[in-house]
Amino acid sequence: MNGPLLIITGPTAIGKTALSLFLAHNLSGEIVSADSMQVYRHMDIGSAKIAADKMQGIPHHLIDIIEPTEDFHVKEFSSRAKQAIAEIAARGNLPVMVGGTGFYIQAVLYDIAFTEENDNGSYRKELEQQYDDGGAEDLFRKLQTVDYASAQIIHPKNKKRLIRALEYYYLTGEAISVHNKRERNRTSAYRFLYYVLTDDREKIYARIDRRVDEMIEEGLVDEVKRLKEMGVTRDMTSMQGLGYKEIYACLDGECSLEDAVYRIKRDTRHFAKRQLTWFRREKDVIWLDRREYPSEEAIRERIEREVREKL
Repeated sequence: MNGPLLIITGPTAIGKTALSLFLAHNLSGEIVSADSMQVYRHMDIGSAKIAADKMQGIPHHLIDIIEPTEDFHVKEFSSRAKQAIAEIAARGNLPVMVGGTGFYIQAVLYDIAFTEENDNGSYRKELEQQYDDGGAEDLFRKLQTVDYASAQIIHPKNKKRLIRALEYYYLTGEAISVHNKRERNRTSAYRFLYYVLTDDREKIYARIDRRVDEMIEEGLVDEVKRLKEMGVTRDMTSMQGLGYKEIYACLDGECSLEDAVYRIKRDTRHFAKRQLTWFRREKDVIWLDRREYPSEEAIRERIEREVREKL
């Protein structure tokens, strides 16, 4: 066993950051971010990245580690996260993994084996070209045919995951959902507690809408302008994140700011729904529904008590 690990996750805008800060402070913890967008430097507002002066002196890992012009994938995340967790444990502190990217959490928790397919990338390039030429819906219908389970949790506009699922099927003859299910049955090397926060769906959606409005007020448009001036292009992995791709389209004159904000809110709500679907498929999770607790303090007390008892 590699030691203890506390995981705090849930859909966008559910309140993971505030809860994790409290727990890390009370349990001598250090935070490991499990967010696919917060790894990028210069992308603070749209990724809802915690500011340095709000970290309360608690070390945070896997935030601001690469440039937005670089690619970043789950395999690299898993390697870096496991190293950070080992180093935190060696210091006698509790690793607290926090974020909403379920696949990243799964990869670390169960030491997912990433298949190395033999291919020069030609099929991926073909799929990317088809997608860019307006074939997203056709590709999604193809995914529904060859891997219906994946089509249930991958949005047609998620270019990266859609193409990855089709590429995996083409190269291996196996649905990536079958591969993922097999990997989910692996045993974790950690002693862990895996908490998923949730709430009434309309409350989650209302918080998402408020967060998007706050991002615009804080300067999301200017943030994307600066990224564009830095040479970050729309086809880069970093610009596939919610908020960034919509504002980039606005800056390119494809839609109004009002339309972009509407799309961000709509697609983030859809994303939150898919996040919850993902976590329902995971094993060994502990659901924390805010409707079942009289206060935030009650949730904090439960987690702190169980961590002290079990980890």
